[in-house]
Amino acid sequence: MKLGLTLQFQGKNIHVPMDFIHRAEALGFDSVWTAEAYGSEAVSPAAWVLGQTTSLKVGTAIMQMPARTPAMAAMTAMTLSQLSGGRFIMGLGASGPQVVEGWHGVPYGKPVTRTREYIEIVRKIMAREEPVSYDGDIYQLPNNGDGTTGLGKSLKSILAPDTATPIYTAAITPAGIRCAAKVADGLFPIWMNPDRFDVFAEDLAKGFSQSTNTKSLDDFSIAPFVQVSINDDLDAAYDALRPWLALYVGGMGAKGKNFYHDYVARLGYADAATEIQDHYLSGDRTAAMAAIPKALLDDIALVGPWGRIKERLQAWRAANSRSEVDSMLLNIHSAEHLEWFAQELL
Repeated sequence: MKLGLTLQFQGKNIHVPMDFIHRAEALGFDSVWTAEAYGSEAVSPAAWVLGQTTSLKVGTAIMQMPARTPAMAAMTAMTLSQLSGGRFIMGLGASGPQVVEGWHGVPYGKPVTRTREYIEIVRKIMAREEPVSYDGDIYQLPNNGDGTTGLGKSLKSILAPDTATPIYTAAITPAGIRCAAKVADGLFPIWMNPDRFDVFAEDLAKGFSQSTNTKSLDDFSIAPFVQVSINDDLDAAYDALRPWLALYVGGMGAKGKNFYHDYVARLGYADAATEIQDHYLSGDRTAAMAAIPKALLDDIALVGPWGRIKERLQAWRAANSRSEVDSMLLNIHSAEHLEWFAQELL
């Protein structure tokens, strides 16, 4: 099992805990992951960490695709890969309509189509086999649409080819999972029940079958985020995670347009997902948090005293042995807890 470390969304003041990251690197952690929403962006912290480490891979979870052209994303990835000796992982995501249309000011459109076209263009740029042209539903290179000069020309990157930088996507919808399996090198679900790989299996198989390369779980990475709440007081450990899950299931989207709600439903908690969302959207966040089943938190997170968490790690080990999980991207903030996980899994 490979272990990754997720960095928190930055607040008003950016802080990258390099001492903590260096400790993770010394213990044998494989990767560190940055994030962005509508404050700090993900690439600068990734570069900051890459510049101060020697073995850790650093991924972006996520670079918001609507915020960057595919060419800009490819330029960024190729630059960071060269500067770091090949340690950058390009993690992409469609974000959500509230952020895309409200913050970036562009149409949300078709997120799966965007993902497929985006990665196809990025790969053309990074392969550097010929000047890049593309005629898609969302992206056209060169662009000859309204407002253009007509002077655009197909270009080939100045940088050396780079076909080794892995590309992961944030995917939890059936269509998104199929797309990741078809065009990406891995995916990172926002959470995952290691006992419920059936939620992914059929769509992964369909996506693999549509890929231009022969693909299977053996050469495709599944790296879920895993929330960790270590506390000898089990109820307190559950309660620490309730605001996080209530926000995603209840507030990250509108009624009938919330991918996280639908994902929880597919995991077997449809009634709870609807109750959480109804309370959250009505403004009663306390009731939304109370509606989260403890069983759901146990399924997707590591909760309670360390001894209890060690027992749950058996399911993650088993999933890893079946090639159903490649890495666990842990949300932990204690050096002691870093050592516990390293001793147990590395």
